[in-house]
Order: sequence, then C-alpha cells, then structure tokens
Amino acid sequence: MAKFTRINQETCIACGSCGACAPEIFDYNDEGIAFVLLDDNQGIEEVPEDLYDDLEDAISGCPTDSIKVSSQPIELQEI
Repeated sequence: MAKFTRINQETCIACGSCGACAPEIFDYNDEGIAFVLLDDNQGIEEVPEDLYDDLEDAISGCPTDSIKVSSQPIELQEI
C-alpha cells in the first residue's frame, strides 16, 4: 500500500524528533519547523517503501501528532 505524508506545520513544535528518526523524509525550515523533503510538504509524493519503518518511527515519536499519513495524496484541507 502506498504511503504519502505531510507535516501539519501549525502544530509542529520544532522538537526535531521526526528528522532524527527519518532524515531522508523530513527536514526543517529556518524556524525549526519540520517539512517533508520528498515534495516540499505537499503530501503528493509517495514515500519509498524502504523508508516505511523510519516513517513509522517518526510518527510514533511526534509529541504533537503533526505527521499525517495517507494511502492517497494528502490534500491541504485534510490536515
């Protein structure tokens, strides 16, 4: 099953957990707020299957549940 991801940047507290767990998926802007590297946080690019475990670790480690995942591209209004 395909996985698409996006960060809700309104609820991200810049803790750094997601990038520590999944550095090939997540990075941070100048304020430390996370975004998805694959598609500049648009939620339209499929996460490579070999990164699924890292993605799950990042989701589990996010204290604000800001990481959204879907089996379809994530639309802006879904976060």
